[in-house]
Amino acid sequence: MPTAGTKPANGAGTRDLDVFIAGGGYVGLSLALALKKAAPGLAVAVADARPPEAFEKDERASAFAAAACRLFGTLGVWREIRGEAQPITDMIVTDSRLRDMVRPVYLTFEGDLEPGEPFAHMLHNRVLVKALLGAAAKAGVELLAPAPVDDFSTGDEQVTIRLKDGSERRARLLVAADGVRSRLRDLANIRTVKWDYGQSGIVTTVAHERPHHGRAEEHFLPSGPFAILPLKGDRSSLVWTEKRGEAERLVAGDDFTFELELERRFGRHLGKLRLDGPRQAYPLGLTLARSFIAPRMALAGDAAHGIHPISGQGLNLGFRDIAALAEIVVETHRLGLDVGSMEVLERYQSWRRFDTWQMGVVTDVLNRLFSNDNDLVRAIRDVGLGVVDRLPGLKKMFIGEAAGMAGDVPRLLRGEAL
Repeated sequence: MPTAGTKPANGAGTRDLDVFIAGGGYVGLSLALALKKAAPGLAVAVADARPPEAFEKDERASAFAAAACRLFGTLGVWREIRGEAQPITDMIVTDSRLRDMVRPVYLTFEGDLEPGEPFAHMLHNRVLVKALLGAAAKAGVELLAPAPVDDFSTGDEQVTIRLKDGSERRARLLVAADGVRSRLRDLANIRTVKWDYGQSGIVTTVAHERPHHGRAEEHFLPSGPFAILPLKGDRSSLVWTEKRGEAERLVAGDDFTFELELERRFGRHLGKLRLDGPRQAYPLGLTLARSFIAPRMALAGDAAHGIHPISGQGLNLGFRDIAALAEIVVETHRLGLDVGSMEVLERYQSWRRFDTWQMGVVTDVLNRLFSNDNDLVRAIRDVGLGVVDRLPGLKKMFIGEAAGMAGDVPRLLRGEAL
């Protein structure tokens, strides 16, 4: 977590809190800020195991659905970061092989969720985290970094969290927002459904000669989807899916070889390309927690679910988690009841688990359907894409899904204060 507003965990004794959040990324910070904005009397702390520079050097960018942008507006940070966010104005989907001379467009999405409100924006992660951190510190959130959690123990009325430096915190509710390899989830003995796709997602930024005009592109190739996502200026963020061995070779190789392979997939429609940031590869798999809760503990974000990026919804699922959890916790606090009770936790789980598992299944099926080169499967999926493209009502439904506005949407994601 960046340095502004943070303090080291060492030297602090055991102190009582309402909510302790393990994980200081955008999910954990958004939850903390939402709680303090709606209920200033709640005592909230956020701890992250990573050193400050880990966030400041994060070159990745993410696609934030319109619902998430409404959340940021309600939390008071959207005005600060909007100037650095690139609206996604439309999107095209193709399905082809690398050797194909022409990539036919089978599906297009365009139009706003509401007039003047794009269905998504692209923004660098470090920009969002910096804004959330400053707002959280101003709101009175206790920020600890680096402060890895070593262990915790649960009693009838509280949970005691022990940090690596020997200090402790007591809280009524512990929230694990510490990523897909969540240590807290393991400590709570929460089992997962998990498998590896044998793929890696290569993430990097490229500069190009011609403007993208806010268009996002998703090219389905035999090795997996290749997504081009617009950034401010003549730049784009890439999420490039490859078989794991090939991804490792590309990331470890020289820039010339990487750019040649990149151009084969990207094409020349935006002119000459050049790398404009580091390249990294992340293993792709499916991880779904069998339970989102344990006594006095809730999982949120990637700690509860890690899905394939083919739909671009993994990040936005995390915001749905914290918006739902914040709404339930604030309502409970205003009634003077226990924010860490099993009744509260069960309400959270019933709201979020089915939606998450459904999205996990959808992304798994899509990845298996599109990450192959079978001629029959290719013909079937292309017909399906063409049908969707010709049905305005169905396309509008998909835009609502991409914008994060489908299903039982928490108030914060509708742009309503708690």
